[in-house]
Amino acid sequence: MSDNMKRRDFIKGATTGVGLGVLAAMGFYSYSPARKRHFPEVARKMTDIGVCRKVKVTNISETSWFENAVLMGDIKGAGGLLVNQYDYNWPPFGNGQGLGKGSYAAGIEQIKHLLPHRVEEAWEICLKNSVHPENAGGFAALIEVEEMSGRQRKFLLDSGWSYDWIQQSFKREGIDKMLAAGAIEALIISHEHFDHFWGLPVTLKYNPGITIYIPEGFYPEGLQYLKDSGHQGRVVTVKNGLTPYIPGMASYVFPIPIICRVYGEQSLYFNVAGKGLVSVTGCCHQGIIQFAETAYKEVKYENDSFHGIYGGLHISPFDDWDPKYDDLVISLRNYNFDHIGCNHCTGVLCAKKFISAGYPVVEGSARHRSKDKAYLGNGDVITFG
Repeated sequence: MSDNMKRRDFIKGATTGVGLGVLAAMGFYSYSPARKRHFPEVARKMTDIGVCRKVKVTNISETSWFENAVLMGDIKGAGGLLVNQYDYNWPPFGNGQGLGKGSYAAGIEQIKHLLPHRVEEAWEICLKNSVHPENAGGFAALIEVEEMSGRQRKFLLDSGWSYDWIQQSFKREGIDKMLAAGAIEALIISHEHFDHFWGLPVTLKYNPGITIYIPEGFYPEGLQYLKDSGHQGRVVTVKNGLTPYIPGMASYVFPIPIICRVYGEQSLYFNVAGKGLVSVTGCCHQGIIQFAETAYKEVKYENDSFHGIYGGLHISPFDDWDPKYDDLVISLRNYNFDHIGCNHCTGVLCAKKFISAGYPVVEGSARHRSKDKAYLGNGDVITFG
């Protein structure tokens, strides 16, 4: 080898090494606080939503479906993620015509006369007419807020999917009795997706007059389902942006398109005395960064601190992994949460990455068909404050 070749190789190698070093430094810099000096100063609205003493969340069900492969097979077979969710022919809107050949009108016609009080009989019909009814589960959580006066307030976040699974889950946690006694004052629907909204008649079986809060952006089928399910109470359409509910609790509706032809997601913020902000979400399709940044820009909270977050964080719902998800895991460190209670569409794989990164993840008990202790499972409880 000539001296010229050796010199070129050396220069090439040195240049590559310096380049990689610079890239590595840039990567480190990208996640450091120093990067913020390049950003314009954020004007914070600091809206006062009041303060509460404590927030307790009971996970009624985080298992929206039981097998990822079955759900993804249905979605692919019906035409993909942009297909109208009411067309998949999933329960409760099965019409017996097969995958991708469903419709809201044909499906609800089979069971409408049984809703909401005879959901068991309705589900028997769904089992015969629907695609993979055994794979349906659902997401629902009980939120208990203690006001500064000591008054206790209860809200139901979402009503799951399968009539059978959600009724079992409600009975396991005593939700059926709370609803029947009027102890839960409202049902808050995070978004119109099948696994959060389609189990509505089970809630209405026990309290058909319950007030329901839905985010702006529901499609006509969803609005009609509220009526066809036998609801007799008030429906409040929550507008995009921030809406205070009670002292220390507010909703934020994010106007975003979501897969399976759904639009808009409603998430919750709580200001806990002496602690800081607690964020609760059903699926967090807006993304955890937007969720946290919106709170920073819009809401005034104790100690200017992010105390906790709970719910599906929508990072790896099918437990696959894209390298870009690592950016989300790294970026979460910037918010210094005291407690992270994740489950559902966060993905078990992501929860384990949080734990490996040293984040304060509250682990669960892996009961009632939840698959792993890495996150808060069915029947698990987390308290903030």
